[in-house]
Amino acid sequence: MGVAGVDEVPQPVVDLVALQLWMDGQGVGSGPISDAELLAGGTQNILLRFHRGGDVYVLRRPPINKRGNSDETMRREARVLAVLADTDVPHARLIAACPDVDVIGAAFYLMESVDGFNPTVDRPEPFGSDHSMQHAIGLAMADAIAGLGRVDHVATGLTDLGRGAGWLERQVARWRSQLESYAELDGYAGPELPGVDAVAAWLEAHQPTAWTPGLIHGDFHLANVLVRPDPLALAAVVDWELTTIADPLLDLGHLLATWPGSSPESAAAVDLPGLPTRAELIERYAAGSTRDMTHVDWYQVLACYRLGIILEGSNARADAGLTPRAIGDQLHDGAMSLFTQACALVGAA
Repeated sequence: MGVAGVDEVPQPVVDLVALQLWMDGQGVGSGPISDAELLAGGTQNILLRFHRGGDVYVLRRPPINKRGNSDETMRREARVLAVLADTDVPHARLIAACPDVDVIGAAFYLMESVDGFNPTVDRPEPFGSDHSMQHAIGLAMADAIAGLGRVDHVATGLTDLGRGAGWLERQVARWRSQLESYAELDGYAGPELPGVDAVAAWLEAHQPTAWTPGLIHGDFHLANVLVRPDPLALAAVVDWELTTIADPLLDLGHLLATWPGSSPESAAAVDLPGLPTRAELIERYAAGSTRDMTHVDWYQVLACYRLGIILEGSNARADAGLTPRAIGDQLHDGAMSLFTQACALVGAA
């Protein structure tokens, strides 16, 4: 039987004929795929929304120029979304996952299309001017990661998602090694990030002595959530690319490191004066968690260090012609901002 209605969609990104046949085999939807469109918002992975049989789906797959772990990343994301179905963590419901690369050339999964907006790019009324609504969503973000930290990764079968034992002790060396690995990319001129060594030394000197492993998002910030306006709610946390088993306080550190006002760049990125303060975020998280909050600053500095190095990787890939130059420049600016923030927190010149 032929497959109809897919001749005008972006075949090089996703082979929709193959996708439709795979969905048939999984018993997911019926009829032709239509209205396929690429979604903006991500710089690393590909999101494709499409219709089938009266339902709307979103497909997530790695970029065309895949990294070595891109397919495994999709498999991990799908496993976590499946576990979150039984929790109060806002997320897009997983519909089906394909761990194999044979169907479209990459592992992928299908999830529901979430009706919501991202506050960094769209602030519809009344949310755009209602400070109480902005404040409520900020607190809901703290609730979301506190809830994620309560997920029992052992009972849900996610213990193999990351090496929990020794995670805290490995962090500085692990990310220093990643930064050094970018030198292998042809054309990369090398990092020009302020205070890399000073920040690393401070993290090693002030490392907490005790912690409890749990499930983390790994890249939690305002650009990675969707808000539903009516009734007002945090509709979904998105982009689970860096999810793993680690110290859930790192998610709080990421939220603080990227919160509007944490640096001049983040303050300029979004105009939401009603958002909670840093102190309010910490207090709200603590109310939903039993974790020791003594070393919150340390986790914020680690978040700056870790995320800054990750963003610098896109700059290195841009130098090597593997990522668009505009994205490389944008994320390099973000890395610079994060390291500047970290230097201020640790008192480094």
